Amino acid sequence: MSQPVPPISSPVGVIAGGGTLPFAVADSIKSRGLEAVLFALKGFCDPVRAANYRHHWISLGQYGALTRKLREEQCRDLVFIGSLVRPALSEIKLDWGTLRILPRIIGSLRGGDDHLLTAGARIFEDSGFQLHGIKDVAPGLLLPVGPLTGKTPTEAALSDIRKGREVLAALSPFDVGQAVVVIDGHVVAVEDIEGTDGLLARVTALRAQGRLRAKPGRGVLVKLPKTRQDLRFDLPALGPKTIEGTAAAGLAGVAALAENTLAAELQLMIETADQKGLFLTGLPS
Repeated sequence: MSQPVPPISSPVGVIAGGGTLPFAVADSIKSRGLEAVLFALKGFCDPVRAANYRHHWISLGQYGALTRKLREEQCRDLVFIGSLVRPALSEIKLDWGTLRILPRIIGSLRGGDDHLLTAGARIFEDSGFQLHGIKDVAPGLLLPVGPLTGKTPTEAALSDIRKGREVLAALSPFDVGQAVVVIDGHVVAVEDIEGTDGLLARVTALRAQGRLRAKPGRGVLVKLPKTRQDLRFDLPALGPKTIEGTAAAGLAGVAALAENTLAAELQLMIETADQKGLFLTGLPS
């Protein structure tokens, strides 16, 4: 039986990577009457938008500086959010705090993404911090259950969704990706290091090359978290760009696991999908 999550104390430290999600999370934290302090990762977090929040800049590898600033700000509770490319060791700017835990960092880099994130979480927890997921601090940013657009999945699309779920469940132990494209029962492409945008671009290119026989308007992008991934740090994420890419790839719609998928711009996603004639649906667990 899992242990209950301790109450979240203010201020909350937001370790902010790239994209719009760190700011949406900070806004959500504020809406709950808590203070949010951004610890913006240099080279990833948007400096223009970060300027609108109480923030500090941290380079990758400055674990000592980060934990010192967190304690100065009295941030015991943390959330990690935003895009981040796995760094090469040569890109990490080590400080003394990082050197003390360097063997643990090197060990974490040898595994897959799930291993890296979980190992990083343990390092922070061993230093006395409490890590939280989006479900704890910003549940309103999660994809709801059920059809969200005017168009709903056909029987053929529902069959493709089932196939996609089966494929992702089978691949999950190998820490490959979180998304797959299935058209008329055929697995056309699986997400890899390129991410979902790259996956959809690949399908678009296959269609342009005449290598997909199915007419446009068939097939589904299915996106699910991996079975054992730590959902505090690595939830699947959708946005308007995903919808645009799905339309360009000639698919019928998008299906993702409800309450376990980030959708920071949900209304815009729904409006875009309706304009493109796509469906968007939140799958039940």
